[in-house]
Amino acid sequence: MMRRLVLVLGDQLSMDNPALADFDPQRDVVVMIEAASEGMAVWSHKARITLFLSAMRHFALVLGERGWPFIYLKLDDPLPGDFAARLGAVLAEHQPLALYVADPGEWRMQQLLEQVCASSATPLRVIDDTHFLCSRSEFATWAKGKKELRMEFFYRVMRKKHQVLMNGEQPEGGEWNYDAENRSAFPKRTGPGVIPPPARFVPDAITQEVIALVETEFTDHPGSTDHFIWPVDRAQALQALDAFIATRLAGFGTYQDAMWTDTPFGWHALLSSSLNLHLLSPAEVVAAAEAAYRNGAVPLASAEGFIRQILGWREFIRGVYWLDMPGMKQANHYDHQRALPGFYWTGNTGMACMKDAIGQTLEHGYAHHIQRLMVTGNFALLAELSPQQVSDWYLAVYVDAVEWVELPNVAGMALHALGNRFTSKPYISSGAYIKRQSNYCSGCRYDPAERLGERACPFTTLYWNFIDKHEATLVGNPRTALMAKNITRLSADERAGIRLLAASMLERLDTL
Repeated sequence: MMRRLVLVLGDQLSMDNPALADFDPQRDVVVMIEAASEGMAVWSHKARITLFLSAMRHFALVLGERGWPFIYLKLDDPLPGDFAARLGAVLAEHQPLALYVADPGEWRMQQLLEQVCASSATPLRVIDDTHFLCSRSEFATWAKGKKELRMEFFYRVMRKKHQVLMNGEQPEGGEWNYDAENRSAFPKRTGPGVIPPPARFVPDAITQEVIALVETEFTDHPGSTDHFIWPVDRAQALQALDAFIATRLAGFGTYQDAMWTDTPFGWHALLSSSLNLHLLSPAEVVAAAEAAYRNGAVPLASAEGFIRQILGWREFIRGVYWLDMPGMKQANHYDHQRALPGFYWTGNTGMACMKDAIGQTLEHGYAHHIQRLMVTGNFALLAELSPQQVSDWYLAVYVDAVEWVELPNVAGMALHALGNRFTSKPYISSGAYIKRQSNYCSGCRYDPAERLGERACPFTTLYWNFIDKHEATLVGNPRTALMAKNITRLSADERAGIRLLAASMLERLDTL
């Protein structure tokens, strides 16, 4: 009789997966399941589906090299049904004493596993995922009794616990946070200049086979596989990490918030997909960045800014996700209900910043955090779009998207749909911020300085409309009080004009 059936999900592709601990090849079997339903839970980008399937198939090779018995159900295998049906069929055939799995990356998947195991009378053993540097229970203990959660304080706890960029009990350099040094735009006259390219990986035979399958099975899905460059196994992920640390980390801090046309990657790491599939561990990535600083290869601000995103923000939002689900999925602080405009799926809009950010997303399955937060996310909040539709879009179109990381970032950070739960203000801006951080506004049909008239920038008009609508709340928040004060300088006629133009824009979002 099979002792353990160990389920390895598509975002758990590490031999350090704790569900594989004490694996006995004589009595245990690994199961991995491809299912079309997982690419259709949201209308997933072709590159996202390709990455998950190719990485899974490459991980199966590692299991085979170990000589471990495994069951691998491919998308086009004859066994019918969605993920739940396929897993149920495997459990019925093999009748293991228990199904083992590490913490899933989605609340939906955890519920699905519980239901399938209950239906088949198979005990389910969910193991704490040691990939992360803070367990779900540890985070819950830290958060207990706190009405509002703030990443900065959690980050300091993690820095001390793991002794990262520390001198005893004091932070390296005397400051916890060097964010003020990490907000530069590219020079307006010269642009980004020469940026060392990220590591790129030509699709091998397995990836090419997956691409052909995806193009056949998911024909109508958004995005392209023509520019697929992502690491699909651990060896490639390590190459990507080494290349970033050696050639790009030094410039990352200064320009991490900068945007420029036809510069989809900037100085960014492009490691999030490898981290989120567990091809890399956060501990080794943090250690590599700290070592580069200690060796004098990169400035402290760049190393700290990068480490904060992994040791701080990444761990923090995972904790918040599991603490607040399933309510987080339905949160809607402002009761926004507008449908997602069609141009989110095509990039066909007159707003140059949205056109560029969405266009590169469809091409590569990637946009960096400022494009996601202050362009596509900022517009979604100002345009009063449904948080659920927006979150589903983000989960669908980015290759690094797993719900534990995507949903808190979108609903909580970009859309402020959770109120002040873990962000102290809505992250909104007019077109002026985008002009300052990019060259997008040059040649755009809209003028970021105009809030009224034919050339009024939708970001600017809708920004002032948002402040007008929420003035009473914003004035009471120290971090938004200045925004609220500024609108009092506008005349009653100008505020009325903003309301009228904003209402017109909101009624014709698809034409902007």
